Amino acid sequence: MDTKTTEGVKVSVTTNYLPDYSSPVQQHFVFAYRIKIENNSEFTVKLLRRHWYIHDATGQMREVEGEGVVGQQPTLEPGEMHEYVSGCNLKTGIGKMRGTYLMERLVDGRKFDVTIPEFTLVVPYKLN
Repeated sequence: MDTKTTEGVKVSVTTNYLPDYSSPVQQHFVFAYRIKIENNSEFTVKLLRRHWYIHDATGQMREVEGEGVVGQQPTLEPGEMHEYVSGCNLKTGIGKMRGTYLMERLVDGRKFDVTIPEFTLVVPYKLN
């Protein structure tokens, strides 16, 4: 599990390779990732946007930006958490992702970026 805390907001990531949805012969590798966002700050925060950088083993990089996560813009009171699962496809069996969430403190409207820790996406047989 990869973890990073920014201004009291902790982001943890775990990943899984999805062989049933992948086709290595066609250079199509599908991964799922589970994100847990924990609000350990003293303020209520709302997740407004996401910004991802996705790299594969060929050196190609994609950027993905948008509102919320999986169609939601969760609001987290102090001590609350939000989990979601999403996915990514790569043309190689090895890659990595990193990014940020744009959060807003509801008490004063202050916006800040929360770092999503860099994590690897690896087909298990590549580790041998």
